[in-house]
Amino acid sequence: MAGLKRKRGRKPKNSIAQNANTTTSTAAVYDGGIPPNPISEATSQEPPTLRRGRGRPKKQVEDPKNDGGASPERRGSRLPDHAHINGGGGEGEFLAFAAAPTGDPRHAAEVAHSAAKAVPSMDAVVKVFCVHTEPNFSLPWQRKRQYSSSSSGFIIGGRRVLTNAHSVEHHTQVKLKKRGSDTKYLATVLAIGNECDIAMLTVSDDEFWEGVTPVEFGDLPALQDAVTVVGYPIGGDTISVTSGVVSRLEILSYVHGSTELLGLQIDAAINSGNSGGPAFSDKGKCVGIAFQSLKYEDVENIGYVIPTPVIMHFIQDYQKNGAYTGFPVLGVEWQKMENPDLRMAMGMTSNQKGVRIRRIEPTAPESHVLKPSDVIISFDGVNIANDGTVPFRHGERIGFSYLVSQKYTGDSAAVKVLRNSMMFEFSIKLATHKRLIPAHIREKPPSYYIVGGFVFTAVSVPYLRSEYGKEYEFEAPVKLLDKHLHGMAQSVDEQVVLVSQVLVADINIGYEEIVNTQVMAFNGKPVKNLKILAMMVEACDEEFLKFDLEYDQIVVLQTKSAKAATADILAMHCIPSPMSDDLKT
Repeated sequence: MAGLKRKRGRKPKNSIAQNANTTTSTAAVYDGGIPPNPISEATSQEPPTLRRGRGRPKKQVEDPKNDGGASPERRGSRLPDHAHINGGGGEGEFLAFAAAPTGDPRHAAEVAHSAAKAVPSMDAVVKVFCVHTEPNFSLPWQRKRQYSSSSSGFIIGGRRVLTNAHSVEHHTQVKLKKRGSDTKYLATVLAIGNECDIAMLTVSDDEFWEGVTPVEFGDLPALQDAVTVVGYPIGGDTISVTSGVVSRLEILSYVHGSTELLGLQIDAAINSGNSGGPAFSDKGKCVGIAFQSLKYEDVENIGYVIPTPVIMHFIQDYQKNGAYTGFPVLGVEWQKMENPDLRMAMGMTSNQKGVRIRRIEPTAPESHVLKPSDVIISFDGVNIANDGTVPFRHGERIGFSYLVSQKYTGDSAAVKVLRNSMMFEFSIKLATHKRLIPAHIREKPPSYYIVGGFVFTAVSVPYLRSEYGKEYEFEAPVKLLDKHLHGMAQSVDEQVVLVSQVLVADINIGYEEIVNTQVMAFNGKPVKNLKILAMMVEACDEEFLKFDLEYDQIVVLQTKSAKAATADILAMHCIPSPMSDDLKT
């Protein structure tokens, strides 16, 4: 049916040409690591009110929390608008920021003093060279052409090196070069934390570690504290130093991680290639890792740094478990309780504060004890305000998700809730977030299954980006977007399974135009995930293969003919196997 066609890989319109007089929108930018890919091109300058996309309106990345009280944990399930990954030293477009101008000689003296203090640690800053080979999500049986990038990193104790996760994502080979050296040393990736955008490397060659003093970590800096960012940004091959001050400290959106964690905003220049480089305090201690910046028409020199609490959580998680297990979440969507009538209706007294639970993740451990409309009063003994914030240092407040992020996977926490005007306290076990449409595939190749020319695959954010480009949240079908933004997995192994495309053959005449359509059932049985679908089709001994698709479409193939034709279709398209390796086990 013509009304059910779906276009694949549609390019975004040139909104700059069509709307020359409109203002530009905010963009969070990755600086370093990976050269431009489908989301790394120049972003649309069309304002949200004029954009005729099919997704929800774009938000300003500078204020990721302004969404009417939605839970930070659920808001973290999507990439911020105009996410932009740039490779330092690679090919493509780069976004550069100059150091913050100032005419105050006292500020200049502070900057010079900060830079001088950081000098002893500069020898621990290394340049990271990475060759990437990304999966081809549209043709999952093959990979894309490899490309190279460069970024920054720094040596810490235990013969380890830290850099950004996006700097070594889908790596084939990683090499490190020390300051003043002409030798590149092969590195091994020990752990990649996509949520926090941190990766840990090591080098087996003893020569690499000679004469280098590891970087020491300092405390979380205060506002207006001087910081110095050191790395290897675009514009030259030698080490670069830029200085500024801490201008903001809050929970912010991590573009690569599709989550929200504590972050530092600084006014020091963070350019392409700076990613993974350390930010030093005026005492020469590392207080963070440079990882992204903000692009906006009226904004200059807004860079973001991963602070030491997040870094130490990553390191201790690896030391404790031998691998990166992730940052736990509470697993609820919540609503602010600032309206007095709403508080009264929920049975709250005048001196009670908290946030209302809207929905609970069915896969979250607390789904059996917490209920919708419960009011969370406190988390681990810390009272939560009606706007979802908790006290943080002197004169500051921060989102209560910060308390959750300080925990480790498997830890327990005491949660006090108000239910029907009665107070309850529960001890809940924290776990990582299970998304219905995952933000990352964690360095694994994409899964696929082929029968009768029908290519079945599981949906992920990288798949949507591959099919619809960086504007996938406006170009993808509405039903997929709804599952991406608001869907909750009912079980830990649930997936959204699609007919990605149909490889045309005589056996599938009339089905050629089915593209990116969800599979709801096979021979009357619900499709829970791709592996179960493959097992049901392979074991089918009925006369027909019947697939129920969304929008009440059906696909019917004769079982013996479809299975017999599959081998010829695979050979025609040079596909090595009818299914990915993970489905064979």
